[in-house]
Amino acid sequence: MSGCETCDAKKLVRSPSGLRMVPEHRSARSPFGLDEPPWVPDKECPRCMQCDTKFDFITRKHHCRRCGKCFCDKCCSKKVPLPRMCFVDPVRQCAECALVSQKETEFYDKQLKVLMNGATFFVTPGTSDKSELMVCRLSNNQRYLVLDGDSHYEIEIIQISTVQILTEGFTPGGGNTRAIGMVLQYKVPGSEELKQMKFTAGEDFTCNKKLSASWLAAMHKVSK
Repeated sequence: MSGCETCDAKKLVRSPSGLRMVPEHRSARSPFGLDEPPWVPDKECPRCMQCDTKFDFITRKHHCRRCGKCFCDKCCSKKVPLPRMCFVDPVRQCAECALVSQKETEFYDKQLKVLMNGATFFVTPGTSDKSELMVCRLSNNQRYLVLDGDSHYEIEIIQISTVQILTEGFTPGGGNTRAIGMVLQYKVPGSEELKQMKFTAGEDFTCNKKLSASWLAAMHKVSK
């Protein structure tokens, strides 16, 4: 097992917001995760923070699990998945937060899964002129980019500074392009020096071109 995945154990915890499945070790938290926000205290919230309706015995107050603000049921009725906070079930969110969470759900359901499944590239470290065929994937805890071939690399996601996607097929008048590789710049913990790696999809892997392009598109999404 890779050293970056030895602390993947998770535990079920209950918070005022709902049940969450979180890593046992804080050091194993996903870099895409969010902390639960502090709730606006009830005594500081006599009215809905969206429509200004006054709370009473009939109009009850609810807290958005993503922003922690206080709303009436009408303004905070949607229950939406919130994987960035590790919630097991969909949780109550205000309309604005629900839209953001719905967009992120696609990222979790599609892009992250593509990255964790991996793809094969020719990898060229630094200024070397030698490439090595490697399987590249995101670790199970989403903290590392793992490269496996004759060599082995583990690049911490939070240490990646730039991701430049390489494309071909662009014409001055417009037209479709496809991703054929990327250049990654990152720092090694304890050093300020930037290192670089170039990833190129192999031309002889015709059946894997679509997979490689999908993996690169997901990596570009992650970098944002």
